[in-house]
Amino acid sequence: MRQKSTKKVVVGMSGGVDSSVAAYLLKRKGYEVIGVTMQIWQDEEIFRQEENGGCCGLSAVEDARRVASQLGIPHYVMNFKKEFKERVMDYFLSEYLAGKTPNPCIACNRYVKWESLLERALGIGADYIATGHYARIERLPNGRYALKTSATAAKDQTYALYNLTQRQLSHTLMPAGEYTKEEIRKIAEDIGLLVARKPDSQEICFIPDNDYGKFISENSSEPVKEGNFVDEEGNILGVHRGIPYYTIGQRKGLHLSMGRPVFVKEIRPETNEVVISDNESLFSHRVEAEKLNFMAVGELAGEVRVMAKIRYNHKGASATVRMCPEDRLECIFDEPQRAATPGQALVLYQEDGCVLGGGTIVRNKQKK
Repeated sequence: MRQKSTKKVVVGMSGGVDSSVAAYLLKRKGYEVIGVTMQIWQDEEIFRQEENGGCCGLSAVEDARRVASQLGIPHYVMNFKKEFKERVMDYFLSEYLAGKTPNPCIACNRYVKWESLLERALGIGADYIATGHYARIERLPNGRYALKTSATAAKDQTYALYNLTQRQLSHTLMPAGEYTKEEIRKIAEDIGLLVARKPDSQEICFIPDNDYGKFISENSSEPVKEGNFVDEEGNILGVHRGIPYYTIGQRKGLHLSMGRPVFVKEIRPETNEVVISDNESLFSHRVEAEKLNFMAVGELAGEVRVMAKIRYNHKGASATVRMCPEDRLECIFDEPQRAATPGQALVLYQEDGCVLGGGTIVRNKQKK
């Protein structure tokens, strides 16, 4: 039986410059490349919002199709509407209603862009899927696959990819991780891609106006109710619009006349209260996380020194991590960190830039 001489890769093409150049780089390396744009929009109105950009709008499909034509590769649109609704939109909604601040891109990466797309790609005989993410994949001496920070710290996307599984990583290629953003744009210009200077998408794709509270109010089965702002002692300070409108560390939009800057410290869905404090009270030494995914190691043994990030744009801070009861992980920072937020990801890095693992923040503690 004759073996395949060429590896086949399905590239998730969003219509942006990163995934477009990723497809080009893989074709140049000799892969058989198939471009796929994921249909995740929920109705035609959203689909036709040209300004929506990212991976949702009509412009994304048309741009991806034109790039595929320029590269001489086939292009298809695959329907992932159901998976996106259940795994990303419904998750986003339920987490906010529970007083947490989720990262929908992390859920989308794990369950839609990888879990769903990979299964379909393997089903049509592909060996790999690929994206335009700024990250690198390494096979470690212990045999495990791990993400490693990209060549450009300014665009590194490993934080949003920490939850990928070993199987997913073993079937993934990320050629953009070896380049800076400007190098990617230069490659696109050199080969004449129309998307070479297309701006990056900034908002959550299914909330094009960036109004989270409005989206939650319109899509929740239960009305979003007003409640009380309270201080750390429980004294009522005013009335809030509803807990989905707030997140830890928020200062703007509180409409409280306190005579000094105040911030959201805690959200209590069980009493529908938003706790207000000064900035100093937002700092914590300890963070607990659950729903863990380890990457560079199979499990955590003892205490381990790491660089830990508590949000996408967090620079990271030195810390010690260890397991604690109920399959939770405790992260003790050397210096207190501001606004560690339940629902966000805690992502752990080794000294060499490899992702050790991560999980979802469930609580923070001020005392060391």
